[in-house]
Order: sequence, then C-alpha cells, then structure tokens
Amino acid sequence: MKKVVTFGEIMLRLAPPGFLRIAQARSFDAIYAGAEANVAITLANLGQPVDFVTRLPPNDLGDACINYLRQFGVGTDKIVRGGDRLGIYFLEIGAAQRANRVIYDRANSSFATIGPKDFDWDKIFADACWFHWTGITPAVSEGAANTCLEAVKKAKSMNLTVSCDLNYRAALWKWGKTAKEVMAQLAEFVDVMIANEEDAEKVFGIKPPEVDVLKGVLKAESYEYVAKKIMEMFPNIKTVAFTLRGSISATHNTWSGALYDGDKFYTAPTYDIDFIVDRVGAGDAFSGGLIYGLLNFGNDKQNALNFAVAVSCLKHSVYGDSCIIKLSEVENIMKGITSGRIIR
Repeated sequence: MKKVVTFGEIMLRLAPPGFLRIAQARSFDAIYAGAEANVAITLANLGQPVDFVTRLPPNDLGDACINYLRQFGVGTDKIVRGGDRLGIYFLEIGAAQRANRVIYDRANSSFATIGPKDFDWDKIFADACWFHWTGITPAVSEGAANTCLEAVKKAKSMNLTVSCDLNYRAALWKWGKTAKEVMAQLAEFVDVMIANEEDAEKVFGIKPPEVDVLKGVLKAESYEYVAKKIMEMFPNIKTVAFTLRGSISATHNTWSGALYDGDKFYTAPTYDIDFIVDRVGAGDAFSGGLIYGLLNFGNDKQNALNFAVAVSCLKHSVYGDSCIIKLSEVENIMKGITSGRIIR
C-alpha cells in the first residue's frame, strides 16, 4: 500500500488545565499539534501508511515532536532538522457561550524560515500516492508558500493525488500577499479541495446562499453552489468537500459534511455533539477520514463522506488536537451505535 504524505508545521500547544482562562493559568498542559500532523495521525490510527514532512529544531523539543508522531505510527524519516525554535500556540478552551481562543507564537520558527531547497521532493514522494497540505502552510511565511508551491508542482508531475484543506487563518496572513492570490496559484495543482463553512468565502469570496454561520444556520444543499463555483474557478479540482458545523455553544455543536464530485452532491448524517471535550482538530480528522475513504472505498463517495464525518465526530470526544481513535469505533458510529454505553 502506497503512502500518504502530509506537509506542514507541528507546534507545541500550551493550554490551561480544564476550562481555565489564560489569565487564570499558573500551569499549561503541553501537547504537540499542527493541522497536517493531525491528519497524519488520523490516517496512521486508521491503518493507512503515512509520512509527515516538516522542519524541526535540532533540540529536545524537536526530538519530542518526532517521538510524539512515532507513537502513533507516523513516518518521520523525511523530517528535516534545522532552524532555531519550535513554533508555539496557546489555546484557551471555551465553554457554554465563551468561545475558544488561540494565540500564535510561531514567528521565525524552524518551519517559518524554510525555503524550497530544504526538501528533496523526489525522494519524499518516491513511494507515495497522495499529498496533503493546508492553507495554514503558505500563510506562515513567504518561504513556506514557495516551498509548498514547489511541492504541489512536483506531486502533480509524479501523478500523486493532491488534497488541500483551505484552513483560512486571518492571524497568519501577514507576510505581504493575500490568501486569495497565494491560494489561487496553489489551487491549480489540487484534485481534492476541503473547506469548512467559512473558508471559501474568506479565501475566494464565495458565499453560500441562505447560510448564517454566526447564528448556526446551515443548509447543506447551499454548499453545492459553493462547490460548483470553486470548480468553475479551478477546473482541475475533481472533488470538493465541506465540514458543516452548527454552533449552538462552545460545548454543543451539530456536525455534518457534504461532498460534490462534479456530477452528484452528497450529504452526510448530522450528529448532535453535546458535550464537546475538544473541538480543535476536528476538520483535520475529517480530512484524514476523507482521504482514507477515497483511497479505500473504491468509487463509493457517499460512504467515504459518511466515514469522514464519523471520524471527525469522534474527534470532539478526544482531548488534544489529534484524533486518537480506532477503525472499529468509527465503524460503530456509522452503524448508529452512538449511545456511549460502557464497553466491557
């Protein structure tokens, strides 16, 4: 079975215990996290061979990141060492009507200071069939954007399937170009585009009709319009998928997804998730589940979408950014076994 390769920054995540606010914190729980690393861990937990590619500082924190990835079976031998520091992000976990908050401290990190010459993509993609990246990577720095562009060009020249999660982060696009102009160039090499309720609007200006994200008003069918507009802009894209989150409160959401393949529009079951343990990384879990489904379920797009939504539904019950689940647990969710009764 050929590998999936994911590429991006992994960071130290620091969060106050429980639901404390950062202003109250006297200690922080430490975990390692990053969108593309989260996708890799999801795939590894499902049994899919996967390599994660990044650059890490040559110190104990860099070693700790590698050990964290290895414990889940993620391939780390393509990771480059260099630079001065590991990026950090602080997470304040919300509750009830108080939202989650994120503060980034990743300027001049080992990953932010990369350039195209740091990676040998011919070697990295030699035994791969799929390449996944997100819009976070080119947002980090101009060097990261240029490296990502070289990677997608090489992946397409080697006939890999390329997937991208738009993952718009307003706090990161500070280095000179807008998300739209950078992502438009990169999207020309993408086969599978993934987004949430807001990404397409904030990156490409495509707004779904009859949707109010802030009020939690979502209509899955409205996203067929968005998918068609994306495919009109980028005819190379063959599949567009969406996560659909209805935010009732920080700890109570509905969760579903949709997919359009240029011919048919698919919608997934909706899950009512109350109480949320940790919602960060749910979109990454969806990406991992979708990649797994598209690789392993033949041409059954409905099953692939349902699988991705079930995987990411389960992620809301797992503390940390990574989706630590088993394939059997996902299969049970898909069968409707959602009562949470104790397993003995």
